[in-house]
Amino acid sequence: MRGKLIFPFLAELHRLDTAAMAAPGPGPHANGYDADFREPVLVDADDDGLAEAFRREFPPVRVPCQVEPDAFESLRMAPSGNSPRTSFELVFHFRDLERLGLVDAATGDALIRPSDRLGGLYDVMGALVQAVRTPPGLYVTEARPTGFGLHRRRPRRNLLLVTFNDRPQARGLT
Repeated sequence: MRGKLIFPFLAELHRLDTAAMAAPGPGPHANGYDADFREPVLVDADDDGLAEAFRREFPPVRVPCQVEPDAFESLRMAPSGNSPRTSFELVFHFRDLERLGLVDAATGDALIRPSDRLGGLYDVMGALVQAVRTPPGLYVTEARPTGFGLHRRRPRRNLLLVTFNDRPQARGLT
C-alpha cells in the first residue's frame, strides 16, 4: 500500500535542461551551466558587459502534489510584495512521478532536481489557482524521498518532499 495525496493540486514544473545548457563554448562557463555547483550561471551573451540569466527548460509538466496551508498562504501573498516567507514545500507521490516519466529507471531517483522552477499551482480540473511571478520565481533547492509506504514485503518509494525558495535574479559584470 503506497497511500495517496490528500487535497491534491497540480504543480506546473519547468525542469532545467542541463544537457541543452552544456553545449560547448569558450571559457569555463560560456555554456551557461556550472557542472561543479550544478546550477545555471549568468552569461554575457550579447557582449554588452552585463550578464544575462541563461536557462534552457524542458516543456512544463503538471504534477499532482499536496500543498500545506501555510505554504499556500505565503505563495498567495507574494505577488503583492508581502512575502514573509520565501520558502515552502510541496509533497509529490512517486506513483505520479513514475506515471509521468519523472523517475530515472536505472537509479529510481526522482527527476525533479535543484534549479527546477515552479510556474504555478492548478486545481485538479486544470484551472489556475496561483501563478508564480518570475522573476524572482521559486526554484527547487531540495528534493528528497520521505518514505517507503506501508507494504512490508515489497517497500517502494512513496513520497518526495520538495523545497522551493525564491532566488532574486542578479545582473552584473561577467
